[in-house]
Amino acid sequence: MTTFDQRKDAFENRFALDAALQFKAVSRRNKQLGIWAAALLGKSGVDAETYASDVIAADFEEAGDEDVFRKIRADFDAAGVQQSDHQIRRTMDELLAQAVEQIKSEG
Repeated sequence: MTTFDQRKDAFENRFALDAALQFKAVSRRNKQLGIWAAALLGKSGVDAETYASDVIAADFEEAGDEDVFRKIRADFDAAGVQQSDHQIRRTMDELLAQAVEQIKSEG
């Protein structure tokens, strides 16, 4: 195997690892986001866990975070929860950063 092949394999492995980390982090963020939103919606216990699962499922509608944002925004609007778009997006960003750090510290 040539040095070029070894470098190519290393880059491919790194890409796969980064993609796996990103998927895990986004999934973890979505669960934490669901728990956060559930609390603001007055849900607790099993209802909060179910809502968090619904937030996770919403992420499979399309690529990116907009599907998750739209779900949270619509649910907050329907329940009269006062959170700006900026506050929701900031929480999404903060929870993603926390999820990445948690996953890195585990592995």
